Amino acid sequence: MPPAKSSYWSASRSPRYSILFALPLLVLYEILAFALSGRALGDVRNGADVLLKSVFIALGGRYGVTGFSLLLAGAGAWMVIRDWRKHGGVRPRLFAGMLLESVLYAILLGFIAGALTSLLLHGRLALVAQGPGAGSFGLPTQLMISLGAGIYEELLFRVLLVSGLAALARGVLRWNPVGAGIFAAVVGAIIFSFFHYVGPYGDEFTLGSFTFRAVAGLLFSGLYLLRGFGITAWSHALYDVFLSVLR
Repeated sequence: MPPAKSSYWSASRSPRYSILFALPLLVLYEILAFALSGRALGDVRNGADVLLKSVFIALGGRYGVTGFSLLLAGAGAWMVIRDWRKHGGVRPRLFAGMLLESVLYAILLGFIAGALTSLLLHGRLALVAQGPGAGSFGLPTQLMISLGAGIYEELLFRVLLVSGLAALARGVLRWNPVGAGIFAAVVGAIIFSFFHYVGPYGDEFTLGSFTFRAVAGLLFSGLYLLRGFGITAWSHALYDVFLSVLR
């Protein structure tokens, strides 16, 4: 008997849909980065991408990037195949719904994070675009960085950091899942926000932009837990793309 079809809400956050949905985002980012590699700013990449690959370069030398790529592809393929065998194939029309969802969340994110930031800072509204470092680049480079933010920042800060902090709180501190999740989301959001002020292309620190990004980090963590990696990655990428185009 074939597996029963699951609902859109549960299926769209499963690995076979979530990872396959995020795959074009990764491909687009890498194509843009490769296409820009012959230009003056070709070495500029998303910071989370650089950080993740730097760790592997430090461990594996010139083979580190290859090792990272193989590990990322292998882990993703294993999760998709395992989920595919357990629950059956995919319904392509669900990807259209996931894209519409991501567009909606990307539009709402700035308004919700801005309103919450205004409440926290007693009326000082902060709607943050990409910082001065990103703004000094041409549109193709800004779009490349934006796409990389969706795939690599969500991989680093939500999949690895927030999940790791939650596991640490449960395993070492013996906290219950709810307390561990809140701890991981808050600490992860603070680290996520600080990350944007590091490095030669980092933003100038202001309380408003830091608070906005920390709130956005919490929203992304909630979205990741509720809707999965693929929709969260696209929502983040599209939000940054919209800012790049409209700035």
